[in-house]
Amino acid sequence: MADINFPFLSEAMLMNSLDSDIEIVPIFSNDEEGEPSEIEIQKTLPILPLKNAILFPGNVMPITVGRKKSMQLVREFNKTTKLIATATQKNPNEENPQMADLYEIGTVAQIARILEMPDGSLTVILQGVTRVNLVEQLANEPFLLCKVEERVDIKPEINEEYEVLLSSIKDMALQIIQLSSNMPKEASFAIKNINSPAFLVSFIASNSDISVENKIELLSTDNLQERARLLVKHLAEQVQLLEIKNNILSKTRKELDQQQRDYFLHQQMKQIQHELGEKSHEQEINEMREKAQSKKWSETVAAHFNKELDKLARMHSRESEYTVMLNYLQTMLELPWDEYSEDNFDLHHAREILDADHFGLEEVKERIIEHLAVLKLKGDFKSPIICLYGPPGVGKTSLGKSIARALNRKYCRISLGGLHDEAEIRGHRKTYIGAMPGRIIQNLKKVQTSNPVFVLDEIDKVGKDFRGDPEAALLEVLDPEQNNTFYDNYLELDYDLSKVLFIATANDIATISPALRDRMEMINVASYIIEEKLEIAKRHLIPQQIENHGFTTADVQLSPETIQEIIVHYTKEAGVRGLDKKIARIMRFYAKKIAMNQQYNTQVSIDDVHTILGPPKFTVDEYETNDITGVVTGLAWTAVGGDILFIETSLSKGKGVLTLTGNLGNVMKESATLALEFVKAHAEEFAIDSEMFDTHNVHIHVPEGAIPKDGPSAGITMVTSIVSAFTKRKVKNRLAMTGEITLRGKVLPVGGIKEKIIAAKRAGIQHVILCEHNRKDVEAIEKQYIDGVEFRYVNTIAEVVENALLKE
Repeated sequence: MADINFPFLSEAMLMNSLDSDIEIVPIFSNDEEGEPSEIEIQKTLPILPLKNAILFPGNVMPITVGRKKSMQLVREFNKTTKLIATATQKNPNEENPQMADLYEIGTVAQIARILEMPDGSLTVILQGVTRVNLVEQLANEPFLLCKVEERVDIKPEINEEYEVLLSSIKDMALQIIQLSSNMPKEASFAIKNINSPAFLVSFIASNSDISVENKIELLSTDNLQERARLLVKHLAEQVQLLEIKNNILSKTRKELDQQQRDYFLHQQMKQIQHELGEKSHEQEINEMREKAQSKKWSETVAAHFNKELDKLARMHSRESEYTVMLNYLQTMLELPWDEYSEDNFDLHHAREILDADHFGLEEVKERIIEHLAVLKLKGDFKSPIICLYGPPGVGKTSLGKSIARALNRKYCRISLGGLHDEAEIRGHRKTYIGAMPGRIIQNLKKVQTSNPVFVLDEIDKVGKDFRGDPEAALLEVLDPEQNNTFYDNYLELDYDLSKVLFIATANDIATISPALRDRMEMINVASYIIEEKLEIAKRHLIPQQIENHGFTTADVQLSPETIQEIIVHYTKEAGVRGLDKKIARIMRFYAKKIAMNQQYNTQVSIDDVHTILGPPKFTVDEYETNDITGVVTGLAWTAVGGDILFIETSLSKGKGVLTLTGNLGNVMKESATLALEFVKAHAEEFAIDSEMFDTHNVHIHVPEGAIPKDGPSAGITMVTSIVSAFTKRKVKNRLAMTGEITLRGKVLPVGGIKEKIIAAKRAGIQHVILCEHNRKDVEAIEKQYIDGVEFRYVNTIAEVVENALLKE
């Protein structure tokens, strides 16, 4: 409906509610000037309450009266003065209004005609006469009677502003008629023929779509110029609203036309797709609904899927969001919600697979067997979060595949090395272009099971920058108490990861945050000793390289001695990657021989190794004679295994200065200082003249100065070397030692015992001195690796010197 209505020119009349059954239709005054004749206004008048409507002076208005009081009022005064007053209710729902329920300003009206309606109501035609104020309520029965006071219009002198305001009112009223689709164009004729300024303002104000409050404000304004100014303001707002409305309607019409065009084209496309055998939009929706019926997801997930699918069904396939939503729903369908592979609970079978694939690594194997045993007994158990840490090449990553095969689970792996973006773990929100789930969810979709063995490789090399901290995102993934509700940004749903067996691998656990480290069960995968590398080469590396090069076991054969030669003199590593490369090089050499039909010896000898690989790259330290005092053999742990080292002490005339050489670290320097101070403090016990410390300089050297050395485990070796140098007592033959010392003379345990002892045996050592607390570490070593080595366990430095030095 337009903002100004002139129903006297249209076929239908506009109805505005006055009370429950009163309606208003504005009608143009028959007066030539649009103003009523002069009538004497009484001080006391009956009041006819109106709902949501206001009668302006000069306007003619038909109303339908239905309330008994109102009907009695109209009938009674139609027979006498025909003058009543109208006032608008503040609350339209009030059925028995008093004067306090009406606006203070009202209009005196003259009853022009009464029409009896078939339903018993009356239609009364009223013409506004003048404005009045309701001053005092005199009676409420049989109808509302009030004392009134006439309000006089203040007519301004004709001035330029007033004329412009009146002209603007006419122009805007005509513009509203032009913009309104419901307004007959003939209404503009009526506007143009109104000459009275007062009636023009009243007429347009009465028929405009202005709120009741604003009309009351206009009716209450005495100054006609000010009333015109207020009306211009309200009409300007109406013009603006109509322009916006027409603009919206125009755009909507264009969109509807486009939608109709698209609909017909879409229908044609459906027919073409049907002829070509392609799927239509509806077919895709129906297929997804059918697939959803077979999913094992929860009610929450099912409700979310159906909601999104219904949204997709309402979309047009050419909308940009359609593809995004389609990919999202397809991802949901492809995920293995609550789908699990059946574990193989045959513990002996699992142990056989683990032993067949990897030599050693007993602690890891035992942990997996324990987990499988708990699953077998309980049936439902949260998977542990295991972190295998150790040097490169020891089989941490490949162990994940073996565990998956042993448990009869699917295997998946992601490399976290260099990962900077948190979205790689949690995914992107699906509103982004090219959004996808995180790599955790992607891999589960790939393996189609929710309980795979999931290897998180190189977890210690995760980075962070302005795109987020992936390590922080992993806190939820690797927490058994939280990962049953893992939230992926793309899915916008919780996904249960509690059945996934996560196995993280790392080289340096110092770079892993304490919070993340606390969530994982840390298992050290130590470097391989020579004997273990020999077995790995025989069982795995050589058969694999023979198969890779198209050989049979009869074509090329390597003896244990040959393999050990390669391990000792051509590799120096914790794992077996370098060894695998050397074996591959030998295989390539013989592949060329076979391809060129050249004669060769199938048994690879040590000389053949030297020919193929060149001169030995590394040498092994051997035990040296004990003829020189002040030289003691120590044991060291390195990232590539154990080794022996020599601590050499020499004395020279001087002022008691201590000199340390051999590229020693701070801890090792402190151990040397501690050793010398202890010997000085207990010189009498070791039969040393205390004056010698003031007259001799002490020089401690550890050979191979190009190699950095550090750690406290050479403490007892340094004490023994210093005592030997001062007392000239030789060290017992083929003896080595390792242990930390204190200023009180205690010997403390050290690590890397297995590697150190095997290195000692390899170097020809027959006697090893250790701290008493390291006895348990020795007992954990397989007997075959320590046969022929005697162990002496000590608690004090005095016991070390007693067991290490000869009496002479």
